[in-house]
Amino acid sequence: MTKYRKYTIDELDRLSVEDFQKSEKQPIVLVLDNIRSANNVGSVFRTGDAFRIQKIVLCGITSTPPNKEIHKTALGATDSVAWEYADNAVQAVERLKNQGYFCCAVEQAENSFMLNHLSDSGFSFPVALVFGNEVHGVQQEVIDACDCCLEIPQLGTKHSLNVAVSVGVVLWEILKTFSPCFEIIKI
Repeated sequence: MTKYRKYTIDELDRLSVEDFQKSEKQPIVLVLDNIRSANNVGSVFRTGDAFRIQKIVLCGITSTPPNKEIHKTALGATDSVAWEYADNAVQAVERLKNQGYFCCAVEQAENSFMLNHLSDSGFSFPVALVFGNEVHGVQQEVIDACDCCLEIPQLGTKHSLNVAVSVGVVLWEILKTFSPCFEIIKI
């Protein structure tokens, strides 16, 4: 007998799409600012599902469902995670701020807060997290519209992480840091 036995799909006891849609969500919205790769968009949907976020706002050139490349990496998460499209990320951020969201760009910027010092950033919920283009990052005018800027500490030679990886890292750190605030998180 092995020390670790992999769970079967039935043993994982996951929510159905219908139950997910009705369930309480983390007070988190993801804003994707001109993401070029539909595969990255699909991965963000899948990660959004895993962390049970409220919704994703797809801005500018970011692909929207239905899309074959999104579907390939989302594995059905476009059916569970709410989403909307906005022509302009600045307007999307301003609308979210008017709805009471604390808006935070995830970008390497002057005076940004390092993700590992999240509790010092003035961070509050509900929150909208803005992730940018794979080459150019979050547009400066979008950063200017945000309440704060978070940066993922990096130790290597490259200047960035894949946007879908960044979403997972940031969501995990937020939920790990603030999990006592949320009843639906079981960390």
